[in-house]
Amino acid sequence: MESSLSTSELLKNGMKCLTEKLGIINAEKFISIIIKEKFDYTKWQETYFNNIDSEQFDKELLKYSEENPHRGKAKKIL
Repeated sequence: MESSLSTSELLKNGMKCLTEKLGIINAEKFISIIIKEKFDYTKWQETYFNNIDSEQFDKELLKYSEENPHRGKAKKIL
């Protein structure tokens, strides 16, 4: 089970992820878009995943996992 992060840890880790993947300028742009557009990730996710079939989902999942190998340290393997 994943432990819950404090607000400051979550913000720090989130910014680190954004800046590593997008760079500082695009990370800031991303955040401003989210705030300005009142982006609802849950609704976006439902819309996105409801509009692709399982074959396309599998292809995207495989591509993503190849481009983004897990580099974390698992605390527990189930």
